[in-house]
Amino acid sequence: MYKKENIYWTCQFSGWFFYTTINLLFFKLSYQTSFLDIINFLLWFPLGISITHLYKVLIQKLNIFKYKIFFQIPFTIVSSFLMAFVFFLFNLFVVKIFGNTSNQIDYIAAISKILSLMLIFIIWSVIYFAYHYFTNYRKTEIQNLKLLANKNETELNTLKSQLNPHFIFNSLNSITALIDENPPKAKRAINQLSNILRSTLMIHKNKFIKFEEEIKLVTDYLELELMRYEERIQYHLEIDSNTLKLPIPPMMIQTLVENAIKHGINKSIEGGEIILKSLLDNRTFKLEVKNTGQLDFQTKTNSGIGVENTNNRLQLLYGNNATFNLRNFDNKNVVSEITINV
Repeated sequence: MYKKENIYWTCQFSGWFFYTTINLLFFKLSYQTSFLDIINFLLWFPLGISITHLYKVLIQKLNIFKYKIFFQIPFTIVSSFLMAFVFFLFNLFVVKIFGNTSNQIDYIAAISKILSLMLIFIIWSVIYFAYHYFTNYRKTEIQNLKLLANKNETELNTLKSQLNPHFIFNSLNSITALIDENPPKAKRAINQLSNILRSTLMIHKNKFIKFEEEIKLVTDYLELELMRYEERIQYHLEIDSNTLKLPIPPMMIQTLVENAIKHGINKSIEGGEIILKSLLDNRTFKLEVKNTGQLDFQTKTNSGIGVENTNNRLQLLYGNNATFNLRNFDNKNVVSEITINV
């Protein structure tokens, strides 16, 4: 920010100094120049800086950059005309106060002067808008590169955690045991494992998926884990129907659920419970994964790779419009909370 301000003020001072100096030199070469003329031209320097700086403040206050170019172009033209008119009036005021000109105004010369000043302010606007778009483009490019790197990390972490060989091995063993005992359930389990594998392999294809698709994936995952943990694990879904079509980063909730089992329920002899809630409250998408367990803030062994990954993805995709919080809900449960402004 400090560097950006330095560039802005350097351009302001050098640009208006150059414009004032050139005009003064041309006027001096073309006409006899009095002391009043020199004073008048020297006043152009602070006047130009003041008017354009106030214009910049107005642009930022109205957040003109968020509007489309079809609004920005007429806004720039009208603003440039108004700035040129104010500049001309001030210049005329100085001449009237200190000069000995007549009360007659050459309207053709006045219009010509206003239009030439208007062109200067349009050029100033084009330079300022172009610089803004260029810096934003670079920022977006950097953001996209970070997101791409984070996606690659997500794929790797997913393969390491949710779909590591132990998970697949345990699921296949459970399915094998069901083939003779309960063929329909074994078939359903194979389909569930297939859905999870497909979702993991496709994670890099989409930046967002519908929340209902994520719920299906989480349900498949939990059903497979039920075969392994049996009565040691229970789960409940409390889903607001208004949230089903909302977009969400793929496998984000899946990661938190896997984290809850690995670092929470898996460490309890009695097992535990997972509760997944969603709510749309005044354009705020709220997600909550609550599970049996406790965070150990001293050793930090309960967070897992999923927590840091979730934080990074939310920051890259939503910026300040999303938050993530992991905390002890009470002395028996841990809760992961995600809020997204939609």
